[in-house]
Amino acid sequence: MPRDARSSDTTGCVKIDSSTMTPRKTVKATGSAADFIPPRATLATLRAAADGCRGCDLYKHATQTVFSEGPSRARIMIVGEQPGDVEDKTGRPFVGPSGKLFDRALEAAGIDREDLYLTNAVKHFKWARDTRTVRRLHKTPTTGEVRACFPWLEHEIAIVRPAVILCLGAIAAKALLGSAFSVMKQRGAAVDSPWAEAVFATVHPSAVLRAPRGERNKAERMFTDDLRKVARYLARASSQKKRSRKEPRKFSGWQTTPGRSRTSNASTRSSRA
Repeated sequence: MPRDARSSDTTGCVKIDSSTMTPRKTVKATGSAADFIPPRATLATLRAAADGCRGCDLYKHATQTVFSEGPSRARIMIVGEQPGDVEDKTGRPFVGPSGKLFDRALEAAGIDREDLYLTNAVKHFKWARDTRTVRRLHKTPTTGEVRACFPWLEHEIAIVRPAVILCLGAIAAKALLGSAFSVMKQRGAAVDSPWAEAVFATVHPSAVLRAPRGERNKAERMFTDDLRKVARYLARASSQKKRSRKEPRKFSGWQTTPGRSRTSNASTRSSRA
């Protein structure tokens, strides 16, 4: 996720015109998306309910809710941080510049995007406008905003039941793995978690795009390598499950303990030999 837009009193940072962010909607936020979760939720009813979410104030400045995309029984769930500018306008996750880089890395790692369930830890785009341009700059969601939005993600995981979750960026990783989790220290490693068989974390694709020009290719290779680790983990898990299904059931065979013949007093064996 791009760096926070900074206030104008910070030396060397972009000036932000807060007047451009006057909210169009004035309904007071409730403090949690839990207030909008429908009973006996499905992905369809969650998506519909999320359109009217007022769990935090981010809805006031966003074009729309960006919920999720992908099959309801996906083996891999991708959890990003928040929608970007393009995602906010289109209503689809991972379709902006970061999404294009992500698609390129998926292809290199041998993962089909169509097999993935794509979502974000926060469902609305948090932004501020650069007064020098018409661009809307990302702002990092607060801990309270992430917490308010978490019930959506929690229910998505419960419905999809993915084998693996891949967190892109620190916000997504900390939402699922705790505030002490460090993406840079544990990127690409399978983490035991109640959320799935394994949870992986790596940097957000936007971090790759922000890398200095001379380091960008290396950053993209490292990002792709992390995706390959997820693919290899799933391949090994599938292979182990197949082997366990093919293992023959234990069969005791014919009784071979000595027994008494009905026609003789001599000890005999009650096998076919």
